[in-house]
Amino acid sequence: MSVHVCRACDEEITDPADAVAVAHELGNSGPGWTVWAHREHADDVELIDPDLLRIMTRIWVAQEAAQ
Repeated sequence: MSVHVCRACDEEITDPADAVAVAHELGNSGPGWTVWAHREHADDVELIDPDLLRIMTRIWVAQEAAQ
């Protein structure tokens, strides 16, 4: 049995029936990994890295301003 950790609260998911796969992240080498969450936290998982979102928002605003 593998251990799953909730992406939303960073706690171990002890009940297999409570584990929900919310995404699959690709790895640079290999198949990547499944992102898990407690059933009650599945809607709370942020799948976009906030730093990446901030950077991309600046890029999109700059591109729009240049047009």
